[in-house]
Amino acid sequence: MEAPQRNLALDLVRATEAAALASGRWLGKGDKENGDRAAVEAMRISFKTLDMDATVIIGEGEKDKAPMLYNGERLGNGKGLKVDLAVDPVEGTNLLALGRPNAIAVVSAAPAGAMLDPGPSFYMRKLVVPAQAKGCVDLDAPVGENLIKIARALDKDVSDLVVFVLEKPRHQGLIQKIRETGARIQLHTDGDVAGALMAVNPDSGVDLMMGTGGTPEGVLAACAIKALGGEMLCRFDPQLESEKRAVLDFGLDLKTVLTADTLVKGDDVYFAATGISGGTFLRGVRYTGGGATTHSIGMRGKTGTVRILESRHNWEKLMGFSSVKYDS
Repeated sequence: MEAPQRNLALDLVRATEAAALASGRWLGKGDKENGDRAAVEAMRISFKTLDMDATVIIGEGEKDKAPMLYNGERLGNGKGLKVDLAVDPVEGTNLLALGRPNAIAVVSAAPAGAMLDPGPSFYMRKLVVPAQAKGCVDLDAPVGENLIKIARALDKDVSDLVVFVLEKPRHQGLIQKIRETGARIQLHTDGDVAGALMAVNPDSGVDLMMGTGGTPEGVLAACAIKALGGEMLCRFDPQLESEKRAVLDFGLDLKTVLTADTLVKGDDVYFAATGISGGTFLRGVRYTGGGATTHSIGMRGKTGTVRILESRHNWEKLMGFSSVKYDS
């Protein structure tokens, strides 16, 4: 019998918990920079304790952008598996700053060389559906045609569907087309990764996600989508001519339809997220005088294992984090 392999998602949860505990102190204070910085510092401290030799493929810019977790940064203690990482210590910095729902701390991991490096691509067009609708949608099909097929796959009327869409000027036409079909919409100002998770989670109240969002967030979400058996179809969608030129110069194709398997190869993938502000599927950090409680999710692609974790933290026993107690 083959010995069971370690579930790296449980290690990643430690990093997302640390980021959430740190940034949650900045909820609603209108300061997204310091909220993000607190999460980055805590996540970096946490990774120093983890047995892995990790390289950040999806981070927050180049090395001169430090102290953010930058692309190419090495994390972990160097003693364990070689992995690629996609990190977002605060996914939804505006949500955190304004005290709105669905700000989360997120990390995805895959074996070294498995993650696509999107280089200078900031935006991609995405269509995310749950497992039941996998294989029945087309990124280039009319909106109404896709919604009809998704509704049929989910055994619903189109009018029963709820579509997650980012509330951006670029989506005015998309929103109108969705409304014309009779489907319902949840508009969110931010939270691209959270939207993808809602689309593949049958208990979220959201049936799919449509529209153009972040490329880094697409790679981050791909690991969770693979673990939950959903599907993401996407294409690089630069919003500025300068971005388009940079993407082409980097060697990326603007015509090819990508999938979660394109963004992250194989099924040996891991995903972890911890709620910061609270929301649809993860509760936010709850503080007490002596500690805090966090709510997290950890996923392993190879086995399809999904763990929901509620953790209680004592400030005095949190290694290293008491020095980053995150008061403003």
